[in-house]
Amino acid sequence: MKMSFRWYGKQDSISLEHIRQIPNMKNIVSAVYDVPPGEAWPEESIQELYRDITAAGLEFKVVESVPVHEDIKLGLQNRDTYIDNYIDTIARLSKIGIEVICYNFMPVFDWTRTQLDKQLEDGSTALVYYKEQLKKMDPVYSDLSLPGWDTSYTREELQALISKYTELGEAGLWSNLEYFLNRVIPAAEEHGIKMAIHPDDPPWSIFGLPRIITNEANLDRFLNLYDSEANGITLCSGSLGCTSDNDMVKLAAKYTSLNRVPFAHLRNIKIHENGDFEESAHISSYGSLDMAAILQALYKNGFTGYIRPDHGRMIWGETGKPGYGLYDRAIGSTYLSGIWEMLEKSGGK
Repeated sequence: MKMSFRWYGKQDSISLEHIRQIPNMKNIVSAVYDVPPGEAWPEESIQELYRDITAAGLEFKVVESVPVHEDIKLGLQNRDTYIDNYIDTIARLSKIGIEVICYNFMPVFDWTRTQLDKQLEDGSTALVYYKEQLKKMDPVYSDLSLPGWDTSYTREELQALISKYTELGEAGLWSNLEYFLNRVIPAAEEHGIKMAIHPDDPPWSIFGLPRIITNEANLDRFLNLYDSEANGITLCSGSLGCTSDNDMVKLAAKYTSLNRVPFAHLRNIKIHENGDFEESAHISSYGSLDMAAILQALYKNGFTGYIRPDHGRMIWGETGKPGYGLYDRAIGSTYLSGIWEMLEKSGGK
């Protein structure tokens, strides 16, 4: 297991020097953030990012993420141009030693929460998903904007995009994902990179849009679209674990044993009886997931990939990008590293 930390480049309020001081932290997960989706990343930008990270005494082996253009997901006529650009980016990333590329195939919107600063009982704030709040959210006719969402669309463009996906449906999205994999995975194999799809977050339809990377059956279907160890999963406990229908321990064991988990996002989630959920501290007792059992499943099934602590709470008065503060993610990574050390010393017991 190799512990890593997401860093948003020079515009990140958290410095590489501070990240390096986290115990057992050796790897940075990052990306080139100033290139529009669909365009190939310039070699100069990739090299600059690599130099910044390695100059701070850290390694850069995982990219999160290389966005997939909406025209690829929709299967539009010019998708091959964008896929060619994606393959060019894969080739350029291989030159600096990138081993894993995390990406997603979520239509229009990335991860979705309904509140970014819910105050918890201990005074910290966290990201939450409440169904009643979602009912009041309208991505087309309001000024709604959440981290990770592409805000470059006009209201009319967004409305048209949502309509196209509604017409496409799940069957069409599956077909377009298979087309993408058939083009991209051979390139990843050639360049020694593992592609790791991120599950839909949350793993169900929102705003009427199809979502397909949601549960065990769909993960099986995804892996069978292109049977290669270069076609893998980002095992995200905070996404798949948003619903008790997904057994995270089982999923961790199953897909690690198949050698299809090169990257994992680990965080805890507190699920309410009505299906609402709150992001919590990493420790098992603070949420609904058994973090120790998830790590044990990874360890026993030979996981050797990269782990990063996912969204953290804001604690100790810290301000910054919601879910991506320094302190709680540092605590979370140390907690995860401690469990892993005990697993190594006990032989997984």
